[in-house]
Amino acid sequence: MAVASLCDVVVTAGSFPLLSGVTLTLEPTVTYVITGSNGAGKTSLLRLLAGLEAPSRGSGTVLGFDICSSQRRELRRHVGWLGHEMSFYADLSPVENLKFAARTTGADVAAITPALDRVGLAQRSKVPMKFLSAGQQRRVSMAWFMVRRPQLWLMDEPYASLDDEGRDLLSELLVTAQTSGATIVLTSHGLLPPEIDAASIVMVGGRIAKVAS
Repeated sequence: MAVASLCDVVVTAGSFPLLSGVTLTLEPTVTYVITGSNGAGKTSLLRLLAGLEAPSRGSGTVLGFDICSSQRRELRRHVGWLGHEMSFYADLSPVENLKFAARTTGADVAAITPALDRVGLAQRSKVPMKFLSAGQQRRVSMAWFMVRRPQLWLMDEPYASLDDEGRDLLSELLVTAQTSGATIVLTSHGLLPPEIDAASIVMVGGRIAKVAS
């Protein structure tokens, strides 16, 4: 069964079309990279798949949830989402943020400390997020994906702000997730590391121009 199936989906902001007639199928355990120029609709497509945008026309399901209905709210609990802006509380530490998130989503609290250790934040796990660099905050997001282990990973420019070590760590995490059965959809303006075997979704003007494995 497909992880996501979209048919002629339109998403607008006022009268401006963000997505124009998108038809797309995402298969299980595949990594997809969305490419295209600024304004092509890459982030809008990710937000649609995450249940954060409502279609104004068309139909679709993601993880079996109807994205054109109130089921979008439940869908958000089952996907992993990493946007440009961090969704953590600035005054809380990484461990406090992840414990709060785990308790609200039913994730395993016991997995938090090992995950923060794995992303190299053992020594800064109790430092408020506002004192961490952008790259370190990205690492907290990586730890959250490790704790939550979603079936569908949605990541907007995940390599941004990461140093070489962080990029290697993220690539390893993505390979492990795909091997474990996750489907991954990410955007990128640059080439992915060679260890990431990804299908390509090319977007132009809010439309899918090409899908290639």
